[in-house]
Amino acid sequence: MVSSMDHNDSDGPSDVGGDSPQGEPTSASEETSSGFNSGSSSSSKRRRGSRGGQRRRGGQGAGGNDQAASNDGGDDPNDIELPEPMREGRPSAEAAEKALVRKPRIGDTMPIPTSPPPGPAAGTASSGDAERPGAEPRRRRRGASNKSGSGADKGDRSAQRSGNGGGGPKKSRRGRGRGKGRSEGAELDDATLEQRRGRERNGKPIGRYFMAVQVRPGMTQVAVLEGRSLIEHYVSRPADDVSQIHGNIYTGKIQNVLPGMEAAFVDIATPKNAVLYRGDVQYDPGDIVQGGKDPRIEDILKNRQLITCQVTKNPIAHKGARLTQEVSLPGRFVVLIPNSNTYGISKRLPDDVRKRLRGILDRVKPDEHGLIVRTAAETATEDELVADMTILLKQWDEIAAKAAKTQRPALLYREPELAVRVIREEFNADYRGVVIDDERLYREIRDYVAAFNPELADRIEYYDPAAAGDLSIFEKYHIHEQVHKALDRKVWLPSGGSLIIEHTEALSVIDVNTGKNVGKSNLEDTVFDNNMEAAEEIAKQLRLRDIGGIIVIDFVDMEVKGNRAKVIEKFRDALARDKTRSQVFDITELGLVEMTRKRIGEGLLTEYSEICPDCEGRGVVVDYALLE
Repeated sequence: MVSSMDHNDSDGPSDVGGDSPQGEPTSASEETSSGFNSGSSSSSKRRRGSRGGQRRRGGQGAGGNDQAASNDGGDDPNDIELPEPMREGRPSAEAAEKALVRKPRIGDTMPIPTSPPPGPAAGTASSGDAERPGAEPRRRRRGASNKSGSGADKGDRSAQRSGNGGGGPKKSRRGRGRGKGRSEGAELDDATLEQRRGRERNGKPIGRYFMAVQVRPGMTQVAVLEGRSLIEHYVSRPADDVSQIHGNIYTGKIQNVLPGMEAAFVDIATPKNAVLYRGDVQYDPGDIVQGGKDPRIEDILKNRQLITCQVTKNPIAHKGARLTQEVSLPGRFVVLIPNSNTYGISKRLPDDVRKRLRGILDRVKPDEHGLIVRTAAETATEDELVADMTILLKQWDEIAAKAAKTQRPALLYREPELAVRVIREEFNADYRGVVIDDERLYREIRDYVAAFNPELADRIEYYDPAAAGDLSIFEKYHIHEQVHKALDRKVWLPSGGSLIIEHTEALSVIDVNTGKNVGKSNLEDTVFDNNMEAAEEIAKQLRLRDIGGIIVIDFVDMEVKGNRAKVIEKFRDALARDKTRSQVFDITELGLVEMTRKRIGEGLLTEYSEICPDCEGRGVVVDYALLE
């Protein structure tokens, strides 16, 4: 029995490239020798069972298809636990739809507008709103918000649809023949430039977000602040080429096919084999000899077969990395899905912007590949979208050429380093600045931003610790103490209540206590106010600590049913600002809230800790001498 649930609910291509620090590829001759020799294991070595990847007592591992697998050092890459297929532990479709936390669209109510609306010269942006009554004030609200990067991954993928937008080729000929492409590229008038540049006050950029990048030997840390509060923290280490490989593309070799688990172990030149489920397999029906319309995984994949695959989930604890054959390449404005007919535009964008981008997409989409336009493309021109797409097409051509020449498991494409990746996914006019204390990385980031949004390039700054009196960048902006608090088990609430956060093998548990909060009027009001504070703080802690999987929250019991509904509504509103997909179910009679949050990595605590060698993570030391 698999011991824990992750509830990834992977949204697909545009989630790729989110959180995957990279390093150098591992040596295939050293790291994958056991995978290559697995077919020649001697009869004296233990045979693999059919339960697929479960760690058993006595050192037994998992494999399949009557194939033995081991290596000289005793570390079997197949000796891992399978990550659960997406269907396991899922609620009904109706319950899942009701529990899904909706992300705000561009133009919805936002606490702080980021830029003035574009004027009438914005062209196509105004035409879409003119079709609806009351369009003028609605256009202004939408234009006032330019949070183009936040949450792009989730919104982008949710917008995908099949087909290539009927009539695309015909539009392409008409548009280019009459110079329509040039008019799209010329839409960068003063109002649009002002929107892309962001707001300033007394010559200084202003915005609700701020990013600090601290580089140390063997570690890079990226902190994102809202005002002065730390809301996100990322860590990258050189070893992350093994443990943080999300988004990497590999040539993999099928090691074992497990019909009973509808999965296959794949050697991707990492210490432990990855797992490919049947639902993530791509195939040409013409290549399937048997199996009919819905062939089984053993009819599609064969042992020692080479495939091109991409990591959608990092290896976590004893679970192997999860793979997909639907490869995707994320850019700043678009996501390229090679050899696909996927076609879509982020649903977080307003209807008028989506209409403009759909016209561009019909003209420029390559026939043989899929394309998704990201939320960051809100103010992008056709020329910028084409340039971004051209870069991605070139990357894919290089990957395909490498894959054609590779005859063994190997890394084909590595996601950029952490800071570049976070800038690609997050940075926009809502950021008042990015400070970096490494000169090489500063130049690289500045050149990257200047390439896709030169109006914001001056917001990238170099921080010299020597000029600041040897004060580190995290100390200057009071990030250190906030990271320390984020690693604590206990979190205090403003009114005196507290949260206790614990992690188990199957799920994470958060206990809400009133603590020192004694209230003023009656018990119900005290508990309600305490739970409302807790709902806001829990959403913040989940995002900061990057807690994923199944989460159970024990709120203090409330007698009034309306108060329970208000707490859940407050919690969902707070989670809506988190770009990671989450589902929150209604509070139960016992005051418990069940929720899921997509998990890609192991969380902030794991980055700064290791298992205690004495208690092995149990938290207590058993005195077996008392049993004698």
